[in-house]
Order: sequence, then structure tokens, then C-alpha cells
Amino acid sequence: MASKKERQRKLARAKYERQMARRAAAERRRRQIRAGVGAALSLVLIVLGAIWALGGFDKEPEPVADPDICFWHDQDATTNTNLQDVGKPPSKDLPTIGTRPMTITTNHGGPITVELDVTSAPCAAASFAHLASQNFYDNTKCHEITEEGALRCGDPSGTGLGGPTYSFYNENIPTVPEDPAPTASASPSPAPKREPLYPAGTVALIGISPGANGSQFLIFFKDYDTNEPAYPVVGKVTEGLDIVRKIGRIETVENEVGEKVKPKTDVVIESLTVGDVAEPTTTPSASPSPSDSPTAG
Repeated sequence: MASKKERQRKLARAKYERQMARRAAAERRRRQIRAGVGAALSLVLIVLGAIWALGGFDKEPEPVADPDICFWHDQDATTNTNLQDVGKPPSKDLPTIGTRPMTITTNHGGPITVELDVTSAPCAAASFAHLASQNFYDNTKCHEITEEGALRCGDPSGTGLGGPTYSFYNENIPTVPEDPAPTASASPSPAPKREPLYPAGTVALIGISPGANGSQFLIFFKDYDTNEPAYPVVGKVTEGLDIVRKIGRIETVENEVGEKVKPKTDVVIESLTVGDVAEPTTTPSASPSPSDSPTAG
């Protein structure tokens, strides 16, 4: 029969084993929890990293408004009664590449066809198109034949102060070429004659004041060159330059301010229309035909 001390030792050993088992179980649970938390944290980091790599944390860009291509400045018709309010052209979503046909018929024959340069003067082209859509130019007189050799049109009042109730800045004023550098040659050759800045057929704007363009324009029937160009070029005549030259030969008389620039015979624009924009096209170089190929001979 076991003694009292042996029973006590057995009870103590059993208690100790139960304590060790509980501690081992608790440690296993802690390790499992730590492993689970670590795996979950790793998964979260992987997901967050993927979202970041794909730009998920980037700030949503705010929508950018279409920029204004042209700025139309108000002109006060109460201080200048020669102005006419026909609204303004749009300032956004305007064509900026290509050309646009403009057709002018006058009481001296026609048509006079102009190619507006949308690429170099998009706002001027937009203004012509807007005014033409309002019949602004129809049945108006070209009131000057200028000393520079141009026909001045586009002012319904015939005073040089008329136009719409908006203006816009210069876009395409020609640049005066630089003189070539002198050479050290003993007998330098004469400098080549430069091309005129406003060759015959050029269509340019002329404002009621410098830089304040509206509806008035010039059609040059002679070459005109200057070292101080002031007229922004908007296009060129493609057909009907002979009609403009014929008008340019009309005798002039004094206008209301005593300048001898008014055509003695009225020059009336019966209609002015502007067509759709034509995108620039590139023409592939033609391959030489067999007859053009060099042959041995």
C-alpha cells in the first residue's frame, strides 16, 4: 500500500504535468494567432502594394476645361457708332490646322477665291467664318485703294472705323529677314533681292487701331515690302487676282477726310462666303516612269 508521501508526490507530478500541458497548448495557440496575423498582414501589404502600383491611391484628376483658342475683346458701340453687334465667334473647339476657302463676288466680276490660312491665323479665319455666317460683308463697299497697292474692304460704314463689337490681336505678321553677314571677299557680290513681305494676292487684316483687328481686310494687287510690317496675314488669293488688279486701276478721289484713296467707281462686295476647313494633305512623291529612267546609250 502506497504511503502518504508517495500519493502526495503522484498528485504533485500530475498537477505539474497538467500545468505544462496547459502552457504548451497556450503557446501553440499564441503561435497560431501570430502566424495568422502575420499572414493576414502580408496579404494586406501585397494587396495595398498592387493597388498603389496600379495608381489606386493617385488623386482623381480634376477635369480640365478646354482652353480658349481665341480671345474676343469687347468694343463699345456707344462710343463708336460705326460698330455693329453681330455676336462673337466661339473661343473654344476651333480648327487650328488646314485651310478654309473664302469666296468674294463683287460688282466688278468674280469670283475672287481666297485660301484662309487656318494654321497660321486660326482666330482670323474663325472671325471671317462668323461674320460671313451673319452676312456682315454682303452689300458693303471697299472704301479704299491704298498707297501700298491694296484694296481695303470689310467696313460697312466706309469710314475705316467700322466693324463688329469685338476685336482680336495680331496673329501672323511677317518677319523681316536679317541682312546676310558681310563676306571677306575682295569684290563681294550684291545681296540677293529679298521677296516682298506682302506679295500680290496676299490677304491681310487691318484694324481700326494697331492690334485691334475686326472685319476690315486688305487684298494686295501689287507686291509690297516694308521693314515695319503691321498687317497680319490671313491668306492668299488663289483665283481672281486679275479682278483685284483691275479694281486697283480705278481712279481715286478724296474721301471725307481729304485722302485721295476712295474709288471713284463704287466697289461693292455682293457676297462673301467661307467654306469648311480642309485638312492639309501630303502628296506622295511620284515614282519616275520608265520613260524618265536613264538609259545606257
